[in-house]
Amino acid sequence: MFERLRALRDAPAIAAGLVALALVLVVQLAQPGSPGRVGLAVFDAYQRAAPREVAGDEQVAVVDIDEASIERLGQWPWPRTEMVTLTERLAAAGAAAVVFDIVFSEHDRTSPTQLSETLDLGDRLAGLPDHDDLLAESFTRAPVVTAYFLDRGGHGGDIEPKASFTLHGSLPTRGVRSYGGAIQPLPVLEAAAQGNGFVSLESDADGIVRRAPLVAIHRGVLVPSLGLEAVRVASDGGSPNLLASDGSGETQGAGGAAVAVRMAGREIPVNDAGEMWVHFPAGERAVLPAWQVIEGAYEDSALAEAVGGRIVFIGGSAAGLQDLVSTPVAERTAGVTVHAAAAEQMLAGDFLERPDWAFGLEVVLVLLLGGGLALILPRLGAALGAVAALVGIAIVAGGSWVAFTEANYLLDPTWPVLALLAVYAVQTVAVFYREERQRAHIHAAFDKYLSPEMVRRIASDPDQLELGGEERDMSVLMCDIRGFSRMSERYAPREVIDFLIEFLTPMSDILLKRQATLDKYIGDAILAFWNAPLDDPDHHRNAARAALEMVEMTRELNRTMPGRDGVIWPGEVGIGIGLNSGLCCVGNMGSRQRLSYSLIGDTVNMASRMEGLTKQYGVPIVAGSALAAELDGFALLELDRVRVVGRDAPETIHALLGDEALAQDEAFIQLAAAHAAMLEAYRSLDWDAAEQALSQAEESYAALGIPKLRELMLERVAALRSAPPPSGWDGVYQATSK
Repeated sequence: MFERLRALRDAPAIAAGLVALALVLVVQLAQPGSPGRVGLAVFDAYQRAAPREVAGDEQVAVVDIDEASIERLGQWPWPRTEMVTLTERLAAAGAAAVVFDIVFSEHDRTSPTQLSETLDLGDRLAGLPDHDDLLAESFTRAPVVTAYFLDRGGHGGDIEPKASFTLHGSLPTRGVRSYGGAIQPLPVLEAAAQGNGFVSLESDADGIVRRAPLVAIHRGVLVPSLGLEAVRVASDGGSPNLLASDGSGETQGAGGAAVAVRMAGREIPVNDAGEMWVHFPAGERAVLPAWQVIEGAYEDSALAEAVGGRIVFIGGSAAGLQDLVSTPVAERTAGVTVHAAAAEQMLAGDFLERPDWAFGLEVVLVLLLGGGLALILPRLGAALGAVAALVGIAIVAGGSWVAFTEANYLLDPTWPVLALLAVYAVQTVAVFYREERQRAHIHAAFDKYLSPEMVRRIASDPDQLELGGEERDMSVLMCDIRGFSRMSERYAPREVIDFLIEFLTPMSDILLKRQATLDKYIGDAILAFWNAPLDDPDHHRNAARAALEMVEMTRELNRTMPGRDGVIWPGEVGIGIGLNSGLCCVGNMGSRQRLSYSLIGDTVNMASRMEGLTKQYGVPIVAGSALAAELDGFALLELDRVRVVGRDAPETIHALLGDEALAQDEAFIQLAAAHAAMLEAYRSLDWDAAEQALSQAEESYAALGIPKLRELMLERVAALRSAPPPSGWDGVYQATSK
């Protein structure tokens, strides 16, 4: 039964967690391609923490047109004769391929033919060779790869790949980017080169280049990237093969996406767009400044050692060339380094890969971890739930890191982590809201029994509320309405209930204000106590002040309530209050079927007996000796030593007439002196002195509203005079009724 109730209580929090999980899942499923920005940032962090290790026998070199080269050789573009020198020196040094990350799309302005037209020199330079022809001629003597820019517009002519792709499957138009135009090298240069490839790089939304495209579609024809073409030329790899999704055997007719590129015995994994994830090496790549190669600062042997057998990429890091990009490991670097890193990976067969099952695994982890946490978190609570969530996050993050470092897999941990965080946050809020509602409910319920200050303290520190039987030194108040039985005979039950509501409400307000716990209403009676469930070091005085205020409130009600419309007020209402303090057992009382927070003990019984004695002694409040001893400064009058019904030990009882102000009043001081003298004479069997003291203090008794006490003592003195007590009488009065 308890488990079923707990399941019902936890159901809203579980539902809230599952809704949060569903929202995360919907967002995740809405972008099944490349990881989101956070996931990409995680992969960037992995690259910085574990960059690709480059062996000592690097297969790629870079010649950099840097700022120093621009300063040395002049403004870009340089005369093509400089490019001829650069090409021939690299070829002579044994470069496996000379790859230009430069698009020679315009004629050399320093060429004789261009100068003749520009300067109107006629035929005076006609015998000199054209620089573009010289560069083309140098291309025929070296394994050169030229570059072109792809353009989404319709500019330029068709591109004729040097080695056409062999396509396995249908043209992957769904994933691979398509272009309608291109900015190409001069035809004479392109014809002389052994290879040509595009240099267009696409960055992610945050401006960082993480992938190098290996293939694109230009006017319906597959064309290779500069890096892929460089590897083909350098390794004489023949025509590249593109494996499409419907040609891989992995899907049934679902075409439109790239899977892998195969060339020269290598299979290069790519994403749907035909892009290869680039695993960048650590630090700055060592480059050869272009001016040093052109001007011969490198001797032939040194240059051969630097570039021999390697693919040499030629590009520029000078700001004026506008070919700077951001990568995971560098804020700004030359675009040629991306092509170089891609070619290096292809040659080494070392690939970062986001396998086709990665997204499915991430979805499964979202469901398993997020759903599991959603189901167990309400039972675990916030602290243990946080531990469980952190363990789940650690497993996901650790697994992603191990997959990267050990298998070069890119598994995005962000969605499972986000699912755990979302479920934890939402369920924690939901449980907090539920607990706040329960706390508010408890607060409202306890407001009926405890003072607002005590409820606030319990709510802020529930540990103070210890349920279960325990012994405490407590103050107890029992209040009863005089003549309520006769009143009930005179009025209808509904009228009696209305009267009790009007009477008990202000009385309860007083008790709660004085930090009392309302135990129960017994018809017209109120039982209240202090110092439980919370500690109240001033419980004796709080009980006394509450009793005095209740008496004063009764007088106020008697003045204001009669004649009020809709309220039955049965004449002059009187109350009696019994106050006592001592050890009580307080806690959950009752049966296994029903419990109530209450107290039992002799202290409670005595409070009830003292309330009954108020009628006999004619005082509104009777207090026990233990409580009276704690009320220093209050207007207390010792009444008698009484042995109540059902109790053998006698008790000294006191009338509580007022607070510290009344205790300083001259009338009370005179009465207290006269009454003390009367008690001394009474207990000494000096009946004449006792009667004399009572007679002399008649006005004082009347002035303080307790003339019945004087009359009672006069009657008792007279009775004892006529029937003297036995020898050894201790002055204790034996009560005969409750």
